[in-house]
Parts: sequence; structure tokens; C-alpha cells
Amino acid sequence: MRHLNANEIREIWRRFFEERVHRIEESAGLVPVNDPTLLFINAGIAPLKGYFDGTRVPKNPRLANIQKCIRTSDIEEVGKTARHHTFFEMLGNFSIGDYFRDEAIEWAYEILTDKKYYGMDSERLYVTIYLTDEETKEKWKEIGIAAERIIATEANFWEIGEGPSGPCTEIFYDRGDDFGEHDLDLLRKDIDNDRFVEIWNIVFSQFNAKEGIPREEYPELPNKNIDTGMGLERMAAILQGAKTNFETDLFLPLIESIAEKSGVPYKGQKSHKIIADHIRSVVFAVGDGATFGNEGRGYVLRRLLRRAIKHGRQLGIEGPFLVALAQKVVAMMKEAYPNLEKSSEFIEKMVLKEEEQFLETLKDGENILKEIMQKGDGIISGADAFKLYDTYGFPLELTEEYAEAEGLTVDGEGFKEHMAMQKERARKAREKTTSMAMQNAEFLAFKAESEFIGYRTLSAESEIVKAFNEGVVTAKTPFYAESGGQLADQGTITRNGMTFAVEDVQRLPNGQHYHIIGEHDLKEGDTVHLQVDEHARRRTMAHHSATHLLYSGLRRLLGEHIGQHGSLVGPDYLRFDFNHHEFPADETLLALERHVNEKIAEDIEVAFEEGTIDEAQERGAIAEFGEKYEDTVRMVNMGETLDLCGGTHVERTAEIGSVAIVSIESKGSGIYRIIALAGERVDAAEEFLGGFLENLRHLENKAASILEEARSEGIELTFDKGGEFQFEGSYNDVIRLRKRLSKMQRNVRALEKEFEEKRKQRRLADLDEYLEQKDEQGNLVLKTEGMDTETLKSLADRLMENLQEGVVFLDNRRDDKLVFICKSLGSVHAGNLVREAAKIAGGGGGGRPDFAQAGAKDVEKLDETLRFVKEKLREDPGA
Repeated sequence: MRHLNANEIREIWRRFFEERVHRIEESAGLVPVNDPTLLFINAGIAPLKGYFDGTRVPKNPRLANIQKCIRTSDIEEVGKTARHHTFFEMLGNFSIGDYFRDEAIEWAYEILTDKKYYGMDSERLYVTIYLTDEETKEKWKEIGIAAERIIATEANFWEIGEGPSGPCTEIFYDRGDDFGEHDLDLLRKDIDNDRFVEIWNIVFSQFNAKEGIPREEYPELPNKNIDTGMGLERMAAILQGAKTNFETDLFLPLIESIAEKSGVPYKGQKSHKIIADHIRSVVFAVGDGATFGNEGRGYVLRRLLRRAIKHGRQLGIEGPFLVALAQKVVAMMKEAYPNLEKSSEFIEKMVLKEEEQFLETLKDGENILKEIMQKGDGIISGADAFKLYDTYGFPLELTEEYAEAEGLTVDGEGFKEHMAMQKERARKAREKTTSMAMQNAEFLAFKAESEFIGYRTLSAESEIVKAFNEGVVTAKTPFYAESGGQLADQGTITRNGMTFAVEDVQRLPNGQHYHIIGEHDLKEGDTVHLQVDEHARRRTMAHHSATHLLYSGLRRLLGEHIGQHGSLVGPDYLRFDFNHHEFPADETLLALERHVNEKIAEDIEVAFEEGTIDEAQERGAIAEFGEKYEDTVRMVNMGETLDLCGGTHVERTAEIGSVAIVSIESKGSGIYRIIALAGERVDAAEEFLGGFLENLRHLENKAASILEEARSEGIELTFDKGGEFQFEGSYNDVIRLRKRLSKMQRNVRALEKEFEEKRKQRRLADLDEYLEQKDEQGNLVLKTEGMDTETLKSLADRLMENLQEGVVFLDNRRDDKLVFICKSLGSVHAGNLVREAAKIAGGGGGGRPDFAQAGAKDVEKLDETLRFVKEKLREDPGA
């Protein structure tokens, strides 16, 4: 067996599959594209789903990649086992309707055992297969795997819901007696062990899984595919003769740095492993645009970094130390991932900021812990221990050490209960796996040519080359099909005076533009007239070109780390999602809008050219988010920006007109969304600012209601709602509306307060009106309306000052609730009286003999409670 470092393992993989005419796909970024089911890319197949479900067909059906992945479902196992990681690299080869079982198995065996490649001992290879998969069994036997090393199991079938599925075969390497007993039950029962290491899984994706149908009845896929995955870290451990993955060149330099920094030599300790693993995840995730946060992807990333810091403290490391390790990761991995070095400055900045922030939080935690221990309860509750762990980064063991020093104990069981709840929250934040879409056999089989001519014309006469139930494909079309974030063109298709509205245009798996028109009677061979809606197209072009200027401006103002995370351009508006570590300030957005409009005013020529993907990347062209590119690509040049883009654009930037940003919001996990308008659509800003306007109208109506109620009570109030809002057609509208709304909220609160104060003053001033209602015993039992509790108490005090003796009982209705206030200067017990009265209306309360208060919810009982109190005082003056 050859001794190979990680870069050599990667290079052999690429070379082997290039020799077998595979297109080598670059690793996709860790932040998923248009896939809300994933927080991070977690498998080699994840970025290639469209090829497997048949929504896209690659030019080359043979693909191979080395994909960066993050999985955190087993985070608690990292450091405990030889092979669990949060960040790992998956080597995969894929066939989309090309080769199948025979080639996949033959090539796997060849690259693993041939001395030109990995040179493993074939006698140490064991394979598992699906129970009924005789074809795979015979193929393994044919190439030299002995029958006793072929294990059939129920587990060897890959499916994740409806869609592509099939049997799989896993390849294991026997590491020998030093790693455990030779027990094949470990393979039969899928028991994790150190002797038989799974290195490769080959999935024969040949069925369409359907709910409610047994596996043996699954229909065959129109296109049978191959999906494989081999773990780089496991291969490195075997080929380098390492005891665990952590002793390979992928981890050991990091672990040695941790040992040096902490002064604790590495002897397999869990903390060294966890820190090395987690810093790799953090560096790669931040390098691909993820940011720290309190939800979703950001929460996972923050947890990884804080967990690494906590284990650093357990090793005795004080102060920031992860930045140096982040630099080490970049140095170790830059040959394989050159973009990592380009992002290194941003990565270091983000890691240091987060680390320093957490270390401050830890200091706060120590103070909180001291306060908890000073309670004198003799025990630190599970809730407090977990708060210290989750919020302030205190491991339970550290809290227990502090507690022991003070003669206290910690509720460990209570801590575990809260930890279980946190794990459930984390589980919900982690990736969810959903099935792929089912393949459409009719679309996949259709391979006739269809040319897009919409860059140079908006109308055409063309022949229908394929008629489907809900639409048609023509030999030529000016209609743009939805892709790259640009919506499909609108327009019509006409034949012999009959016109069909084009509802949508989508690209079929083989690239043709499919015009969706609903029910129709068009046939193949018919000649039709295709007409794109020129007005809608021109507005879309303005929004698309403005998007490129916006993206360029963001990178100029906020930094080169800014990446596109989705976009939508159409005739009505543009939407652009991007990553950043904090919410952009208003000043930044005003500067961004100003920058874009300056570029528009410069009337820059929008130039287009074609070249190879390698040429484009050498020139620094920026790729559109989520797009897969063929060898020849189209580039759009607007002076300060060179982008890969197949969309439609203006010819000169002045044609855009102007741009107004009308909204920005956080989408979570460090992703922000801008909505902007271009050209004539700038005048439609009010449509997108309706939320502000609605809130303003609500506050104006509330103020009018208060003024009306005040007038009805003879109270004079004034309120200035301001003049009519005038739109400027810029982001300044958003700022002005936000400030106006905030001012209106303050003014309405002040108006409410002024009304209550004047109402209180009036009611307290009208004592004679209340005193006239005194009964024969000299008591006052009154019904009031709408008073707050403090006003009631003040009124009761003023009335008692005038009575000098007896009882004042106030029964007040406000906001569908009753409040009772009672003052007594005599033999009547105020607390007993209000308690009995409140009980009638379903409430309760009480108090002292001289003062009491109670409440109730049944306002229909108000008069009944008044009668009760009056009768009680009349019948028993000493009640």
C-alpha cells in the first residue's frame, strides 16, 4: 500500500477519473443554493441533485468531485471516535444515465488496489451488498473479491422518500488485529468499529421510490445513475498508517499547535481533537459566506466556535487562540482550495471578533456564577447550571469545580433535562433531508435542438418541434427561460389568428426552452409567431443590469467577502440576497444607492463576450449564485464588474434610468435581502413601502379616536400628524418613513398620556358630583368607568378626606375587567368587603381593614356587586 498525503490522494482521484472522461466539478460552497432543506452542504451529491432528478442534463454525463461537507448531527461524537467529524471532504464519481454497475465496481476496485493509484491490499477489502442484489454480488466475485468477504444486509438500500433510489454496495478496509477481533457480525449488523473501516459507498440509483409501494415493485428510472462517496479523512488514515483520522496530515499539524499553545502534549485527548475539528468547520464555513448568529446556520457555527473555546480553556489556554489556528488551516488547505487564501483576512477578522466577544461573555458568566453561589441555597439548580453552560460557556465540570470549592452541589439531573431540550432545538436548526423530485421520462427523452435568439430579437416565426400537454418547444425562440435568478419572459404565441398567452418558460433537462401555455391544440410541425412582451422585457433588463451594479457596489463598500446568495429579477423589481456579518447601516445603503446611480449616469457600455470557464476565472469573473457552467461561458462587462451571466441586459447603463432601494431585511444566518426598483418602476416605491404607510394610518386613526373621545368628555387636546408624505424615489424614503413612524408612535403615546392625565384631573376635581351620592349611613358606593388603578386610588383618598369616616367603595369597569377599591375609617373591614364583592363577579382579592383592592373578569356582574355592597352596608353597618 502506498503512503500518500492528502493532496496526493486528491490528485490521484482527479487524474483517475479524468482519464475515464469525467468532468471534474469544483467543490460547491458549503452554503446551499436554493435548497432550504439544508443548512450546509452535507454530501457530495447535494449540489448535483438536479442531475439525478432529471431537471437538468449535464453536457458530460460523467462527473467527479471532491466536495466540502459539514454535518453536525453527531457533534457530541467528535473526539470520542476515530472518524466522526463536523467538516470533511467527500470524493465522489457520478454517472447520469451513462455507465452503471459494472464500470462503477471495476473502477472502484482498480483505483483502490492498483499500485499506480492507492495500491491497497485487495485481500483486505470487504464489501456489503443489498440482500437481493445478486448482480452486484456476482460482479464483486468476478473481479476477485472472495464470497466470504461479500456480506448481504438489509441496510444496503439507499432512499430518502419518493424519487431516485436503489441498492448500494459499501467497501470496507480491514485494518487488522491491532484494531479489534475479526468478527464479520460487525458488518452484518452495521456496528461501528475500528477494524473494518467503511471507505466507499456506491449507490445504484435505478428506481423511482413511491410511497405505499414495496421496494420490489418500485418502477425503473428512465435514467439509471451512479452516485458514490469516499471519505478523504478515512482514506488518509489508512494510507498514512494513522491510528485515527486525527493523526493524519489533515489534523496533526493543528493538534501539534494546540499542544504547543496549551502546554499539554497530545496523547489522544478529546479536547485536542474537538478544537482541531471545529476550527476546520468554522474556517471553511466563514470562507464560503456563513456568519455567526443565534439561529439556523449561524447558531450551528457559533456553537462550534464556542465549543472549541471551551475545550481550549479546559486545556488551560487563556485569551484568543483560534485565529492562529484559523491561519494554520488556511496554510494547510490553500493548495486544495485556493479561494480560502483569498478570504483569509475576512476569516481571521470574523473568528477574532467572535472569540473576543465570547471570552467577554465567559467573564460575565463568572460573575453570574458568584451571584448564584451567594444565594445560600446549598445547591446550584439545573436551570442555572445550564444557563451558565449555554449562555456563558461554562462546562458543567467547571461549574461543579467552583461549587465544590464553596461547599455547594450542582443539580446534574436538572442540567441534563435542559441539555436535552437544547439538543432538540439544535436538531430543529440542523439540516433536514428531503427526497429528490421524480424523473420525467418524456422530458428526459426529448433531445431535439432549440435555439434561443432572444439576445438580438423579441419576435420570431418558428416551427414547433415538440408539443407537450401544457406547452410547446419551438426550433427558435426569443423567449428567455427562467434561470440565473431572471424570471421568464411574458408574451404570446400565435397560429392562424389564435393567440396563446405564454404563462411561463422553463428549461427542459436537455436545455430546450419550454413555453407553458396551458390547454392547446398546437401540433409538431406547426409554424407559429412568437412575440415577447417588449415593455416587460425592457424593465427586466433594467433590473438585471442594476443587480450587477448593486452586487459590485456591495463588494466595493463592504468588502470582497460579500457573496451572492440568491437573486430574482423581473419586470416589477429586483431582489438580491448577500452575506455579511452585521446589518448594513443606513449610511452604507445610501452610499450604495448613490454609487449605482453614478454608474448609471456614466452611461457605460454593457459589453458581452464568450470564453472558456478557465479564461473567465483567470480574469476574475464572478459567477452567478448557484449556476452550473459549461466549458464555454458568457461574460457581462459593465466597466467595474465582470460577471458570468446568461441573462438579458441593457446595452448601456443609462438605459436603466435610476435605482431606488426600497427594502432591506435579515433572512437569518447572516444573509440579508435588498429589494430595489429600476427605471420607471422607481415611481412605484409606495407599493413596497405599504407596511410603513399602513402603520402610519393606524396611528393616525388611533390619535383621531383619542381626540374624539376627549372632545366627548369636554377635554381639549391637540395633535399634529404632519403633512402628506412626498416620495423621492430613493432609499431616503425608507429612512424618512422609519423616522416618521417612530415620531408618530412617540406622539400618540404622549397624546394618550396627556388625555389620561387631564381626565384624571377632571374626575378628581368633580368631587361634589360623587359626594352627592352618599347614602344614609354616610358611605359612598360608586360605579366608575375607564379609570386606571392609580386614578381610582387617588379618587378614593380624596373622597375619604371629605367623608372623614365610613366607607368609600369604587366599582370600576375598564377594558372588560372590573376593579374594586375600598377605603374604610370605621368598623367595616375593607379587605373582607372587596373579597366578597369580587367573588360574585368571578374574581378575588383583599387587603387591610382600612384599604383593599380586588379584580374580576365578569363585567356583566357590575351592578350586582354594587347592590350587594350597598345592601351589606345597610343591613350590617359594621360588616
